[in-house]
Amino acid sequence: MMDVAFRKDDFEFAARAKDEYDSLDVSHESFWKDVAVRFMKNKGAVLGACIIAFIVALAVFAPMFSGRTYKTVVIEHASLPPRVPLVEKLGFMNGTVEGVDRYAEAEAKGVHYPFGTDTLGRDLWTRCWVGTRISLYIALLAMLIDIVIGMSFGMVSGFLGGKVDLAMQRFLEILNGIPNLVIVTLLVLVLRPGIMSITIALFIKGWIGMSQVVRAQVLKLKEQEYVLASRTLGTSTVNLLRREVLPNVLGQVIIMSMFSIPNAIFTESFLAFIGLGLQAPMASLGVLINDGFKSFLVYPHMVAIPTAVLAALMLSFNIMADGLRDAFDPKMKEM
Repeated sequence: MMDVAFRKDDFEFAARAKDEYDSLDVSHESFWKDVAVRFMKNKGAVLGACIIAFIVALAVFAPMFSGRTYKTVVIEHASLPPRVPLVEKLGFMNGTVEGVDRYAEAEAKGVHYPFGTDTLGRDLWTRCWVGTRISLYIALLAMLIDIVIGMSFGMVSGFLGGKVDLAMQRFLEILNGIPNLVIVTLLVLVLRPGIMSITIALFIKGWIGMSQVVRAQVLKLKEQEYVLASRTLGTSTVNLLRREVLPNVLGQVIIMSMFSIPNAIFTESFLAFIGLGLQAPMASLGVLINDGFKSFLVYPHMVAIPTAVLAALMLSFNIMADGLRDAFDPKMKEM
């Protein structure tokens, strides 16, 4: 048998030096850390999250330090334009309209209203941020309803299949055929217009879109090899859903929840605008837009400011949801 002698330079690393391979970090990165890294690289999504955090901070703390409540009426200060300390020295937001100092006319020289006042002299700064609390409450409620009811309904329907899936989907089609406005109107007839009727309406229909998305995902996942292997080994249905199916649909659930938030906020604002939402003296962004719309041509600040806050809130949630979608599924960005 022929002896073969090997030299030290017979085998070399093809692309990198040996030291580079020795120092290469091959530690396992968790899925959630990868998602966080991809999300932070998306500047638009980070900006949207920062704007949401800023609006939330103002909604929580601004009314506390304003010194006024959302229902305090000062008739003498009715319909005053915005006046902001320090900024007024720059020549704008100084309380003047067409060169006339409205604060001097109202004998309110030492008073500042950053967003002005409405036709009853109520502070729009306080009312706007109290109204934003209502929108944020609706956002949180919509997300919880999607995750708890929509995800559970969709997972059970898709995983069990057969007659159970057929019955659940027929029920869903009947429920989905009833317009939202009809449900809210019927609730208003039973209950008084307010946040309770909107909350019940969200519980009735707000989760349908989520359940359909989750069901479609579960129908694909339940035929995968790892699910079939777990079922063969005797894993119960509850454990299959909890350990095998839920982790694989959770990303899609979070994305859909974020996209449903702007729709829920707009629904509340629309219902308040047409008079089926909160009633005076309570404030929401829809109520403020409705009140300001009546005086839009004379006092445009009354409708422009709450509209701008509502638009910023909805746009920020949409941008952040888009960033979360790309972070959870980078392939979606290329489509």
